[in-house]
Amino acid sequence: MPAHQLAPDIPDAPADVLADEQAHLAESREALRAMRAHAQSLSADAAGDWVSQQILQGLLDQRVAALADHPDTPLFFGRLDRSGGDELPTTIYVGRRHVHDGTSRPLVIDWRAPVSRAFYQASPAEPMGVVRRRRFGYHGGALTAYEDEPLAEGGQIGPSRILTEEIERPRTGPMRDIVATIQPDQDEIVRSALAQTVCVQGAPGTGKTAVGLHRAAYLLFTHRERLARSGVMIVGPNRAFLSYISSVLPALGEVKVDQTTVAGLLGEHAAPEDPEVAAVKGDARMAKVLDRALWLHVVKPEEGVVFTKGAYRYRVADHEVREIVASLRGTTRYAPGRAALAQRLAHQVLVRMEQRGESPDDRVQDAVARSKPVRQLVDAVWPKLTPEQVLFRLLSEPEFLARAAKADLSPEEQERLLWAKPYRSWKSAKWSAADAALLDELADLMERTPSLGHLVVDEAQDLSEMQLRALGRRCRNGSATVLGDLAQGTTPWSATTWEAVLTHLGQEGEVTELTLGFRVPREVLDYAARLLPSIAPGLAAPRSLRPGAGSLSVRESGEDGEDREGGDVLAAVRDALGREGSIGVIAPDALVPEVAATLAGAGLAHAVLSPDSAEEHRLLVVPATLAKGLEYDHVIVVEPADIVEAEPRGLARLYVVLTRAVTTLTVVHRKPLPAQLTA
Repeated sequence: MPAHQLAPDIPDAPADVLADEQAHLAESREALRAMRAHAQSLSADAAGDWVSQQILQGLLDQRVAALADHPDTPLFFGRLDRSGGDELPTTIYVGRRHVHDGTSRPLVIDWRAPVSRAFYQASPAEPMGVVRRRRFGYHGGALTAYEDEPLAEGGQIGPSRILTEEIERPRTGPMRDIVATIQPDQDEIVRSALAQTVCVQGAPGTGKTAVGLHRAAYLLFTHRERLARSGVMIVGPNRAFLSYISSVLPALGEVKVDQTTVAGLLGEHAAPEDPEVAAVKGDARMAKVLDRALWLHVVKPEEGVVFTKGAYRYRVADHEVREIVASLRGTTRYAPGRAALAQRLAHQVLVRMEQRGESPDDRVQDAVARSKPVRQLVDAVWPKLTPEQVLFRLLSEPEFLARAAKADLSPEEQERLLWAKPYRSWKSAKWSAADAALLDELADLMERTPSLGHLVVDEAQDLSEMQLRALGRRCRNGSATVLGDLAQGTTPWSATTWEAVLTHLGQEGEVTELTLGFRVPREVLDYAARLLPSIAPGLAAPRSLRPGAGSLSVRESGEDGEDREGGDVLAAVRDALGREGSIGVIAPDALVPEVAATLAGAGLAHAVLSPDSAEEHRLLVVPATLAKGLEYDHVIVVEPADIVEAEPRGLARLYVVLTRAVTTLTVVHRKPLPAQLTA
């Protein structure tokens, strides 16, 4: 149905519909400005004390930030004309946030409100009380078109051109929200209950990352007070990815959500390590090894304790001390157990004081617990430790590792774990990324890790079992949204089933599979899917709604060598520069400097993506290992064979790289392509 026209079966349609809608947008923007001005006028001085004033001011600042208008997008993207029969308005505008006028009349309804669900779910077969759904096209922040879908009984609707154009619209810069294009199956995931953990297996281009972010926004809207206390966190694979998604939640009015990486959460440890060693450290069996290693430090008491007060000596016999230690061991975490041991010993002293006719109170018990004799015994029996001290000993002392490992690790695995060149002390040790998860496990054995209300984990298939355990501790009293694609697993320890991922997270949840893509052209997706039988034979091949005829180009360089290949890369880049949208030149990590030099030599302005930042540039050179989760309108892949050969799961890495394209994919190669791509 062409834009700017109403459905033919809607009578008395005014000729200036778009002008009326533009006027409503202008009124809504003015109302939002008034709401923000009102929030800015409020003062925290009404709070009684300074602390309360600071808390209230922080809440007011968040409110003001959430009411900021984004001039490049309209306040609403859809409209519902309802049949009525309830207290709700018959006409509802659906947008990114709620907007009301000075009389509290709703001008825009938040897309997360229950009534807005019909915008995503209503159909002629199930109209949900909606007579007509209107979608708006826009450019920048201005409405430019509209399109109506009759949903009354017997109505017929076809593919939405506005919806298709919005999905296919070229993009530059960070990822944007998809509230205008959420599909029914995506909406079901987004609106899942807070208590429900959801695991999304999503093929490339199915919008799984966007679904996870929008679910976080939905839960914050629906359970504002509860999640304000417990918190929501987004965990991504690297900082470049976090920078790419950083604008989505603020655009939806959610300005206070922590976004981090696993390294940012567990510790920025990056000492180089053999992948085989990292794989052993990442295995869930290490949890038992660490537990034993920690509790091996608690030794059997050989002596009692004597506390002297004035002329009196109060003795707790050695067998009593052993009974206290035995009762505490295994029933509490390490640090609380150590504190409890001191208090139990002090309590026994107080019992003896009372037997002498004294009347000691809690202050006396605390003084006894802090006394030198009690402290010396506690330090000898239940020493004060840090996670680093325990792990250092485990990786440095073969006999101690063998005692802790028992039968859970083979002799060969134990030998692999031991440092070839031990450090002098735990303070000088250089920890690896795999060590970070082990240190976190030990920290939780010592002191309980606080739990969040909800955790969103993206690219979860690449996390080790110990990393998953660490994340699971962060949502043990809450729920999680787990996102990923088993076919895109690129680490030696990548998951093979989502059931295993959920088990190590300590969560029970349903696995939902998204196979229908909206971003990656079908021609590109089908080409990349040739790799699936080799990397994830159990997964269904993804499908794309976009045919993308002519979107794929494979260019083989001649035998005259690197200059010819560089020329093909330049030709592909220049061709992409003549089109609209972002450009990502994805190369094997080792070839990134060479590719960047080629572009610089040709005078083409560009930036190189690094692990810690997402460069804002239309033309980016992207190391293959950083491409996951990102997308570009035009992707140029350099030398696929080198990408495959660079790591054990190189075919999976190539699958990731090939599916970053939104509009066109150009493959440039001199070496023979992997056999799977030529079959």
